[in-house]
Amino acid sequence: MRSRVVVTGMGVVSPNGYGLAAFGDALRQGRSGICYIPRLAELNFACRIGGIPENFEAVLETRLTKKQRLNLSANMAYASVAALDAWHDAGLSIPEDEPDWDSGVVLGCGISDTETIATTIVPAVTSGNVRRMGGRVVEQVMGSATSARVAGLLGLGNQVTSNSSACSTGTEAIVEATWKIRAGLAKRMVVGGSEAPSPFTWGGFDSMKVLSRKFNEEPEKGSRPMSASACGFVPGAGAGVLVLENLETALERNARIYAEIIGGFVNCGGQRNGGTMTAPNHEGVRRCIRGAVADAGIIPAMIDAVSGHLTATFADPHEIKNWSAALERGPDNFPYINAAKSMIGHCLGAAGAIESIAAVMELHHGFLHPSINCEDLHPEIVPFGPKVVRECLELPDLQIIAKASFGFGDVNSSLIIQKWNGAVKK
Repeated sequence: MRSRVVVTGMGVVSPNGYGLAAFGDALRQGRSGICYIPRLAELNFACRIGGIPENFEAVLETRLTKKQRLNLSANMAYASVAALDAWHDAGLSIPEDEPDWDSGVVLGCGISDTETIATTIVPAVTSGNVRRMGGRVVEQVMGSATSARVAGLLGLGNQVTSNSSACSTGTEAIVEATWKIRAGLAKRMVVGGSEAPSPFTWGGFDSMKVLSRKFNEEPEKGSRPMSASACGFVPGAGAGVLVLENLETALERNARIYAEIIGGFVNCGGQRNGGTMTAPNHEGVRRCIRGAVADAGIIPAMIDAVSGHLTATFADPHEIKNWSAALERGPDNFPYINAAKSMIGHCLGAAGAIESIAAVMELHHGFLHPSINCEDLHPEIVPFGPKVVRECLELPDLQIIAKASFGFGDVNSSLIIQKWNGAVKK
């Protein structure tokens, strides 16, 4: 019999709010965290807006000691703060001597620390001054930097790893950790994703012409999932971290439980049948969603709402159609659907984790946040319009939300999250 997996702690560093209270308020109010970024204008980007957590340095100083802040890249800093907040939110203490052998980390990012690579490593190497980089630079740029730093902060001794599956990273981390806990290989896992803001990360997307470029003068209107006037995604940064725990352990310590992860699935479309490095194989997407539903042991009609990937690109209408086909629910009985990216932009490797936290908060508190900037729905989405959440809905009976993320490489991940109603079997 597999262990049940529940969410007992969360921490978030988001463009529209740091911490659960501020983030939750921003979600309810439909408050955007997108702003104009002068540096992008100086570098001649077509897109000059983005989502970056405000006043983060002040937050960082309250969470980490001066010594702990040394050699931290922005990516590591976001992840560290979110992980510490999630750990403390779960009511857990940090071991002083012996590691916590029952707790581990799956915490990834989409793209490594390009800022340090571009501004420190490349200039030092090309100028022949390698020794000037110091002995700690590798810690900042290695792919496992975030998970390794978090493991050290929290003293965790189970598996510590960093996944990277493009925009699917954060959601995939939750699925991977769920499977590990189910198998009895860990009692709890610290999971999620983070991503740093950098023009060296965002430049490639700007070159691809997939970033929003028509709303530089009105930043808050720039991220427009499901909209007919959508013109690309807005780049974002931040971190989302959840503490997942087996139900037995959570109940033994009388932990507050936010929600239960009842289903998860990951796959790839194999870059066949229309799938490429940058476009999805639609059958792969549908199989991923169906796989999560089957893993949860529910029927599609039980899903109350969908937290979409919905990036404000050409893919949005296809995504809605894929949800409809996978769930076998047309416009007449489609679940509610919303898009957190409308307020925070696309946080790449952190996106799925931040959006999963939003979904858990919605279930726990009984509401659905609005998708802003979609007053002009894409023509192919119009039939589903009544179920697109455009104003905050108070829904105390909300029970199940499906969350999915899709990424470059034709990779997919999906979760089924259920409101915590006590220890009764579902």
